[in-house]
Amino acid sequence: MIYRGQVRNGVIHLQESVALPEGADVEVRLVDENERQRERVPDDESQGEVVPTLYETLKDFAGRAEGLPSDAAVNLDHYLYGLPKRQ
Repeated sequence: MIYRGQVRNGVIHLQESVALPEGADVEVRLVDENERQRERVPDDESQGEVVPTLYETLKDFAGRAEGLPSDAAVNLDHYLYGLPKRQ
């Protein structure tokens, strides 16, 4: 399990509440901003291979949809599920 946090006044503060057992061994790794943007999560099925993020997988398709109504972003639920349109 990976927990993220920041160092403040020499103490590591985790972003989420975590109850770690007393005496638990932990490993601390400094992550720079460039590495965080490139960071990928290994997939169990990939046997340790690096799996691209969803953004990396779909970035070539962003902004390429054609023929959509001009209010598609606002009224997505209307077009998908038939809910009343929003104004």
